[in-house]
Amino acid sequence: MILAKHQSAWETIAFQRIFPPLSFVLKRNLLYIPFFGWGLALFSPIAIDRAAGREALRQIEEQGRQRLQQGFWVLIFPEGTRMPPGETGRYQIGGAWLAAKAGVPVVPVAHNAGEVWPKNAFLKRPGLVTVRIGPSIATAGRKPGEVLAEAEAWIEAEMKRLPHAV
Repeated sequence: MILAKHQSAWETIAFQRIFPPLSFVLKRNLLYIPFFGWGLALFSPIAIDRAAGREALRQIEEQGRQRLQQGFWVLIFPEGTRMPPGETGRYQIGGAWLAAKAGVPVVPVAHNAGEVWPKNAFLKRPGLVTVRIGPSIATAGRKPGEVLAEAEAWIEAEMKRLPHAV
């Protein structure tokens, strides 16, 4: 189970090479975008209705267990959306919930891709993206909130230590 910072489109592409095979948790309506969504569906995503509250957690747990049993890494961006460099969103429980329920460890990931591939920017900047993969966080016998807090603390501390990409 991977919990990662989400800053750009870069990580959605690069993480497929770093963590194959990979299944993303994403909002279901992305699958309805002509061509893009149809292609996205080929990656075996976990498509959820984010407005569904507890039902969304059930969807993550059910589909996530299936993907984990199939040998996929499951990737969740716990802030739920892309955040500009230097900003932190509210971390959501879904990934830690799935990891704790499935009894799998969480691997936190920090990177600085947003500096070279900014959110919603057509132009990309030259630079070196640094990815830091954290130590595995055990979930056995732990509450999802504890796991999430540990992952968030590692990711955000690491974000402050990352070099600037440009």
